Amino acid sequence: MTTAVPDSRVPEAVHRRRWAILGVLMLSLLIVVLDNSILNVAIKTISTPAPTGLGATQSELEWAINSYTLVFAGLLFTAGLLGDRLGRKKVLLGGLVAFGAGSALAAFSGSPTELIAFRAVMGFGAAFVMPATLAVLMNVFEREEQPKAIGIWAGGVGLAIAIGPITGGVLLDHFWWGSVFLINVPIVILALGLMLWLVPDSRDPRPGRIDAVGVVLSVIGLVLLVYGIIKGGQLADFTDPQVLATIGAGLAVLVAFVVFEKRSDHPSIDVTYFKNKVFSAAIAALALVFFALMGVTFFSVFYTQSVRGYSPLQTGLLMLPLAVGQMIFAPRARLVVERFGYRATTTAGMAVIAAMLAAFATLEADTPIWILEVIFFLMGTSMAHIMTPVSVVIMQALPREKAGSASALSNTFRQVGGALGIAILGSVLSTAYRNGIEDKLGLLPPDLRHTAGESIEATLGVAARLGPKGKALVDPANDAFLHAMHLTALWGAGVAVVGVVVVALYLPGKKAAAPQSGKEEEELVTAGE
Repeated sequence: MTTAVPDSRVPEAVHRRRWAILGVLMLSLLIVVLDNSILNVAIKTISTPAPTGLGATQSELEWAINSYTLVFAGLLFTAGLLGDRLGRKKVLLGGLVAFGAGSALAAFSGSPTELIAFRAVMGFGAAFVMPATLAVLMNVFEREEQPKAIGIWAGGVGLAIAIGPITGGVLLDHFWWGSVFLINVPIVILALGLMLWLVPDSRDPRPGRIDAVGVVLSVIGLVLLVYGIIKGGQLADFTDPQVLATIGAGLAVLVAFVVFEKRSDHPSIDVTYFKNKVFSAAIAALALVFFALMGVTFFSVFYTQSVRGYSPLQTGLLMLPLAVGQMIFAPRARLVVERFGYRATTTAGMAVIAAMLAAFATLEADTPIWILEVIFFLMGTSMAHIMTPVSVVIMQALPREKAGSASALSNTFRQVGGALGIAILGSVLSTAYRNGIEDKLGLLPPDLRHTAGESIEATLGVAARLGPKGKALVDPANDAFLHAMHLTALWGAGVAVVGVVVVALYLPGKKAAAPQSGKEEEELVTAGE
């Protein structure tokens, strides 16, 4: 039996069951990631008019995704600090309960507005789950085992990405759209039971104070910024005074947030962390790759279902290579890092992401589907070689007792990157689509033209209601969407190229950054409660 080394900070009882604990943490992580990956294949169904769906517009769909993401991102810092102060196990349990309740409410939403609100509740719960899982992991594994454990943890993300679309497809084939949220409830109950039994509690001996002003400023700033971006896409006019005013207000509030954090004696974000170029580059890499990936995932569902005619289950299966690549290579990425170093591994991964995003610009309505499968697999493989090494760099760049803060920072920038990816790339898609279809909608009644031009699903929905006369809109809708998708994919590729430059310049070679602080206080870890 493996035992803890003599100078270990991890109690022997905890050390012995560390792999079982990792399994429970991955189950908790699974539901948070599973929810978004399930939602990906349900987007088209939810946009379908009642009783099949909720008749959500593209902007409402973007908000259904981003209400979760923005609450999640805005509360991660506070959630990490509460975990440091109260104990990560307690925070994990509370977060799971809130997430499960939000899932049950979302399943029975009666309108897009209700769905957006209940998704925000789910984001609230998830904010207390995600950082705590990684913080607990860092405190039940010794430093030499942490890269391996983080690799397996990152592989759990790939597993969730794999299970989510397929599970969502099966549920949508047999049940109503709300089942994609209701499925979370039994998983939450199982995770709660296992966590109470196995997971130890831990906390920071010197936790920071809660920064209420910082939390409010960050959430308001992000919501205003994303709202302005989505509104610009909805109107197909980013010069509209309302759009410019909202985006400007969001940026101003975020600047105020940064200034406040810099001057605060108990900031949500310790901005001094970002003086470390390695830490900053790793955080930026996560944000940029999720910016590109979340935007692509959003439009690829409409490509496979609306243009190619695949069912939700078939779409889930088509996305499987993305997850398989991540599952296979995430646990093994550390071996590549050991041989080639962090910089070479992540630079190559970002370069492949950029190339695959550019490849989306070549897809047409009749492109052999195996090409899409290759693109997805290579994207998943490259993500594995980005997520694992940059997570190790981030977690090991800060002192061990600040594991909660490091986890919150990495997840916040990941979520903010994803939210901006959906908002910005979704708005590019919406604007390009409206510009491409607008001149084909002249025969429609004036009250239908704006609605029909917002997305391909809106156009096809109007076409279906018009009967035989509406068939003339189907081919123009497909052509306009493909052009919009090509343009959006190239924008995403450009963002990934920025990521290539950042990691190539600033990430370390074969050694991760040393912690910035040499504090010797032991993390308070208890075997149980």
